[in-house]
Amino acid sequence: MKHKLLLSALLVGVVCSAHADPLASWNDTAAKQSIEAWVQNATNKDRSTYIPPEKRYVVFDNDGTLWPEAPLTFQLQFAVDEVKRLAPEHPEWKSDPIVTAVLNDDLKTVAASGEKGIMRLLELTHSNITTEEFAQRVSNWVDTHKDQRFGCRYDQMGYKPMRELLDYLRDNGFKTWIVSGGGIDFMRVVTEKMYGIPPEQVIGSFSLSEFSLTDNGTQLRKTLKGAFNDDAASKPVAIHLFMGQRPVAAFGNSDGDLAMMQYTAANPDYKTFGLLVHHTDGEREYAYDSHPSASGKLVEGLTLAPQKGWTVVDMKQDWKQVFDPNLCPVKN
Repeated sequence: MKHKLLLSALLVGVVCSAHADPLASWNDTAAKQSIEAWVQNATNKDRSTYIPPEKRYVVFDNDGTLWPEAPLTFQLQFAVDEVKRLAPEHPEWKSDPIVTAVLNDDLKTVAASGEKGIMRLLELTHSNITTEEFAQRVSNWVDTHKDQRFGCRYDQMGYKPMRELLDYLRDNGFKTWIVSGGGIDFMRVVTEKMYGIPPEQVIGSFSLSEFSLTDNGTQLRKTLKGAFNDDAASKPVAIHLFMGQRPVAAFGNSDGDLAMMQYTAANPDYKTFGLLVHHTDGEREYAYDSHPSASGKLVEGLTLAPQKGWTVVDMKQDWKQVFDPNLCPVKN
């Protein structure tokens, strides 16, 4: 009798496992249904919408699409924290107004400094350093710093529904890439652990490193020479350069992702898919579109989405959870 009960329990477990919802953190709304319908059509050989496995390249923005970008992008927060950490070693920085603003926690002045101010922060924290040392600094920062609002480490704050989506796509034979305005060397430190995306499938902003021979072998030293900002119209350029394939699906959250989504939608060979994450949940995350706190403006995209047939995810309505409670136990 015990053996029969055990067998029955095991069979129930197998059946439940077989029917487990791969998108369990999504509410059963039109957004989830559109994802499932497209994947089913793309992977069914008997349908005209079938996409061969070797063509199943899909691209994701990172900031605001896979993890938060407010009130500062994580990389900008890293630069701010690094300036504070390194400032005692650099008394010559005292006369720099952007450093003064950072040390005084005057983020309004930092934001008002625009691209010039950000480039100065990157110069102080992202250049004249070996690629190995930079990766170690990012890793140390991730291990020791937490988001001030949610109290979780930054690598614990990937959106649970989007991580499920990445897994769901890979389970159906799609190859997932990140195409982001974030720094390529910064993102590569965490993307494989967080999203299962290896470094060679991460595309981001970059500048040229300098190669040299050393007593111990070789090194690459980061500079700001030849800087390439992987945003807006530059995203399709970077996709062509690094991937050599036109994607069949694109996922973003801002008008800075539209060129990537339009490039994908214009794929002449396959029925494509586009999705925009709309930040509508000020309680569980942030609510913004036309006036973001840092980046992620979404105005034109909301107009284009119905015209292009793109899915718009209403974070408040379409997601059961925002963060994984096992990693970041906040109100979900």
